Amino acid sequence: MALGRRLVGETLTEIQTSPRERARATAEAVAQATGTPIIVSDALDEIDFGAWTGVEFASLDGQPQWDAWNASRSTARTPGGESMGEAADRIAAHVDGLAAARPGERIALVTHCDMIRALVARTLGLPLDNLLRFEIAPASLSRIEAGSWGARVLSLNETTGMDA
Repeated sequence: MALGRRLVGETLTEIQTSPRERARATAEAVAQATGTPIIVSDALDEIDFGAWTGVEFASLDGQPQWDAWNASRSTARTPGGESMGEAADRIAAHVDGLAAARPGERIALVTHCDMIRALVARTLGLPLDNLLRFEIAPASLSRIEAGSWGARVLSLNETTGMDA
């Protein structure tokens, strides 16, 4: 896997991954390449889409709740699920906790595109309504440095090639 090869030599302390199978598969490929241990973290799980869980997003096009979700991520809620703000709070609190408890460590977080977008938006102070204005590709690399002073984005959506 290209992403794993790219992270060889990064001296990762740990890989934390969402419990979802597709995220765990990516984490395992990175772990094989780097020899880094994996921890599953619920804080990195994708957004709880509630009634939309398992539904193809294309089939939701034109539905008022779906359109509202995509137009107003800062205020809309998925039916029976969580809001974008709650998801952003969840991942930001996790990163803040890691920065406080493990200063100076390099920890790879394997999560989902909207969760990465939410963390980047929070780090940059961007409104959640504008999340779809930047791309996060599958198996891409975005780097955030966090510490007691706050956080900053070092890179965004570095792609490694065709394979995930």
